Amino acid sequence: MEHTPAKVKICGITSLQDAELAVDLGAWAVGMIFYDGSPRRCSLVEAQRIVARLRRRAQMCGVFVNAPLEEAVDTAEALGLAMLQFHGDEGPSYCAAAASRTGARIVKATQVAGPGDLRDLERFHVDFHLVDARSRTPDGRGLRGGTGETFDWTLLAARRSKVPLILSGGLHAGNVGEAIALTHPFAVDSASGTEAAPGRKDPKRLREFIEAAVAPSPEVSPQAPDVQPGEPRIGQPA
Repeated sequence: MEHTPAKVKICGITSLQDAELAVDLGAWAVGMIFYDGSPRRCSLVEAQRIVARLRRRAQMCGVFVNAPLEEAVDTAEALGLAMLQFHGDEGPSYCAAAASRTGARIVKATQVAGPGDLRDLERFHVDFHLVDARSRTPDGRGLRGGTGETFDWTLLAARRSKVPLILSGGLHAGNVGEAIALTHPFAVDSASGTEAAPGRKDPKRLREFIEAAVAPSPEVSPQAPDVQPGEPRIGQPA
């Protein structure tokens, strides 16, 4: 059985050097985190450099966690972001307002521990749904992504939403092929799985991850659910 490769979003980018390498290797989107609580926070000065250099080659995505709407809108407009990812407790009306005011595509992220988390995500009529792992450790529970933990991918077999899916949570070169084969996402997202340290990418890990994502293993466990492929791909870089 052949599987369509997924696009790749590399998140937790904090430097132009890492951003350029990710895009040169084939990343579809680059995620810059604007959240003070993250060890991968990107400065606005560096974000300006990244967007100015790469906006015509890949999707530039700003990641926010419970930011005031005005702050997210102002940052998006100042940088010229193509995508906004909301990784906190933002509701559907917040996401809709951000979309209408910026013209950016919206990614609503949620941490998944059970079927109810996926059902709740269906309330969000946005451009992409991103699913991440809910940390099982005390140290990781306060983080919004980047914990290196996976979740039970078979939960996605019950997903009924037509919103294109971005799969995140503990993905690395060794498991991303299997994850794609099981879940058929529109894209996969990596932060910690491509790092040498938080906020600093490892060139070898980055290359191996992207190569594994665009050419995933066709082998699927016999116990895996028969998940149908996702929606047709949209949103090519401008």
